[in-house]
Amino acid sequence: MPKTRLNISIDQDLADFVKVYVQENRTTMADVVTQFVLALKRHSQGDSMEIILSNPDFSKALLDVQSNLRNGTSQWHTFEDVFGD
Repeated sequence: MPKTRLNISIDQDLADFVKVYVQENRTTMADVVTQFVLALKRHSQGDSMEIILSNPDFSKALLDVQSNLRNGTSQWHTFEDVFGD
């Protein structure tokens, strides 16, 4: 999908928080805004992620993956390792 530029103004303390958040979570400000807007869109259309997030096994797996990504203990594999030749 083509991208478009969106200029927004937010309080300085929120901007400072997001700058720290994106560094700690290895993401970008654009991704944070995009995910927030997508969540709003899904909620307004009744297509909520609450069902999948309410599954305790899925939630635990998601938290485990986030933790491994943050602390650098994730094992990375090549495309060939996962899918073969």
